[in-house]
Amino acid sequence: MASEPGDARGDESGRPPVLDALTRERLGRYLQEIYEPVVDEALDPRLAELMQALEQARTVAR
Repeated sequence: MASEPGDARGDESGRPPVLDALTRERLGRYLQEIYEPVVDEALDPRLAELMQALEQARTVAR
């Protein structure tokens, strides 16, 4: 069965699909535009506390 355009399975060769440089660049810019506002948001204090606890546990485990 032939792959359709946009099919994430690749082709019959078993190789994964490859995006050309222009598509990667456009996708990167698009993702930056979408996620930039999220990165600027304040982290919920409960989540920040949890992340600190996890980091401390990782440090102790080393």
